[in-house]
Amino acid sequence: MTHISLRALLLALLACCGLAGPSGLLTPAAASDLHAGYYYPVPRSREVYVARVPVAADASKRSRAAFAVGFEQQQIARGNAPDFHLFVKGNEFEKMIIVATGPGRYDTLYRMRALLAALTSQARTTPLFQQSEAPHELTFLDFCKLMGFTQVTISDGDTLAHQIVID
Repeated sequence: MTHISLRALLLALLACCGLAGPSGLLTPAAASDLHAGYYYPVPRSREVYVARVPVAADASKRSRAAFAVGFEQQQIARGNAPDFHLFVKGNEFEKMIIVATGPGRYDTLYRMRALLAALTSQARTTPLFQQSEAPHELTFLDFCKLMGFTQVTISDGDTLAHQIVID
């Protein structure tokens, strides 16, 4: 009978789940992402977006929560089942999570980026963007930065997640 240590078993299990790096330790992103495996799978891809704007002076936990609630209410008011749900998490609601509501939606990185482009069009109509000198040059991720979000994770709600750190 082969003796396997509890640590080796745990690391093997974490590796199977994509949570262990080559050194056998938790990768920093996976270790700090408490929402992976609950709201979305461990992200397969990550990127850093360098925003063109600073955080707005009046950005707060409360304003980020209000944004998410308002956005969800707009989705429901349209009368159709939404393609995705948008919600916020983190101690300061600094993490935005977007999860598809059904199969075949946002199941490729390209479809996720198309969603961000569509959200950019919506963001450009907001008073927050209109105050900018060049709202046509800003993106939804810039809007997220203005609101104080530091991370956006998009998932198909099944097997794929993409995470964007907003710098």
